[in-house]
Amino acid sequence: MAIGLMALSLSGCLAGKFMAHYALTPTPHGVDDIERTRHKADSLLPGSTAWYDGYKAQGILKDEWITSDDGYKLHACYIPAKDPANAQGTAIVVHGYGDNHFVFLYLVRMYRDTFNYNVLFPDLQYHGYSEGDEIQMGWKDRLDVMKWIEVAHEKFDDDFMVLHGVSMGAATVMFTSGEDLPDYVKCFVEDCGYCSVTEQFEKNLDDMSKLLPNAIITSAGIVSGKEFGWKFKEADCRKALAKCERPMFFIHGDADDFVPFSHLWENYNAKKTGYKDYWVAPGAVHANSYAKYPEVYTQKVENFLKTVKNMIAVGNYPLGAPSGYIVNK
Repeated sequence: MAIGLMALSLSGCLAGKFMAHYALTPTPHGVDDIERTRHKADSLLPGSTAWYDGYKAQGILKDEWITSDDGYKLHACYIPAKDPANAQGTAIVVHGYGDNHFVFLYLVRMYRDTFNYNVLFPDLQYHGYSEGDEIQMGWKDRLDVMKWIEVAHEKFDDDFMVLHGVSMGAATVMFTSGEDLPDYVKCFVEDCGYCSVTEQFEKNLDDMSKLLPNAIITSAGIVSGKEFGWKFKEADCRKALAKCERPMFFIHGDADDFVPFSHLWENYNAKKTGYKDYWVAPGAVHANSYAKYPEVYTQKVENFLKTVKNMIAVGNYPLGAPSGYIVNK
């Protein structure tokens, strides 16, 4: 009996170690995966890479590099508003798991070309041109994003900044929202973010096989703590949202079977203070809300930003009254 328990414990540890490395150090990644993601950007909004390459060639879209607190060289791109003299603010766009700054060019173009915002869009650690030994699932990424917030403000020097992330990028934004941020960071948009790393990995494990025990994720979290410096249980968006007082817009497709739709309500309800709103995109699968409803998505985000600005103008910031709406097909 004791031998059996020891064997089970050992197998669980090994499975946890495998799971941690499988999830946090996938291959290919980084520069080896750039070409795939360039094609993905065009699939989400045709002409995106030509847009990127054109402004890069003109010297309007530029690269920036910083060093993280743990010594890694990190990359981002930035571009001024379409009409810089009348810029409406600055947006930081944060990509998802396994992606990089190319993938969500549709959001960069939305903010820059439609809303007339300056935009900075980074590569998180282990993605794109940024260094790093593993994916941080947004948790430690929040510390890097806080550095990028300062860089963006130094570049554009305006008093209205929004952070907008999708999937893991949305989790990054939510984690960041719970930190002590500069006053010029006014609001956040999260699109299909998970409520915690543990629950997301449990869902992924269940998708792999109904027979695999969730104890593997517990073991993987312990491995992550020892090898990567953070434990899965630390990374809970609800804890950060409970500290967030600034406005936030929550977006989720009700057909999302990767990050379960229920995570929307977990996150939305966790934010107790300050203005909040949500949009449910009918029939949209994971990270598909813009692709399915580009005009509606654009309008809803713009309305949220205008609402926040109006709240500031009338002295009702950051509280306001929460609402929420569902857009029909």
